[in-house]
Amino acid sequence: MTPEQLATLLPQKSVFAACTLDELADLLSVGKGHVTKANDTILRQGDEGDSLVIILEGVARVSMVTPNGREIILDYAEPGAVLGEIAVLDGEPRTASVTAMWEGRFLRLSRGAFEGFIERHPKVAIRLLREMARRLRQTDTTIESDRAFTTAPRLARYLKRLTDQKIHGAKLTRDLSQSELGNFVGISRENINRQLSIWATEGVIELSQGKIRIIDAEYLTQIAEAVY
Repeated sequence: MTPEQLATLLPQKSVFAACTLDELADLLSVGKGHVTKANDTILRQGDEGDSLVIILEGVARVSMVTPNGREIILDYAEPGAVLGEIAVLDGEPRTASVTAMWEGRFLRLSRGAFEGFIERHPKVAIRLLREMARRLRQTDTTIESDRAFTTAPRLARYLKRLTDQKIHGAKLTRDLSQSELGNFVGISRENINRQLSIWATEGVIELSQGKIRIIDAEYLTQIAEAVY
């Protein structure tokens, strides 16, 4: 892969999007490219944090398993996302797993390679800190949503979060199942099915072959902002 090709894969909001071609060439020289298939494990919860990854193509599920065995989906990472950097920085075991949802590519950097790259290009460290601050704000918003919102507004907020930031437009990422959505939102599958059926009847969304498409985004926004 050339620096020019890498530049075309990185969306504007990516930590590395503002890098020059020389900086991207340096990044490629110290990283190792990998190809993924559906359900490939990219990072595993509990493993040593000796590397980080940059998603180049495809979408990856970020999740953790609680002590009682329940899976919680934390996010869906798309091209440009940097994952695993916290464990690289603090030297502690990974707190979450990253799994490829389908075929894609990513770049892996060892701790030493990443630290060397940051020393040569310190402005990237500032952008990385901003991204980590954004994730912290997102976590705070999630906690607020869990405490303050009931099923309909809570589900609406998560649907908007998934669709507003996705490169695939109004459709959820590929075949996101309703049970997987439940793991992400923290609502039972039965309650999710019930709410989605109501919205489908009202014309707010469309359900077709396991996919969810938002029809009335404005109304969904009103639901998301309501507190019942």
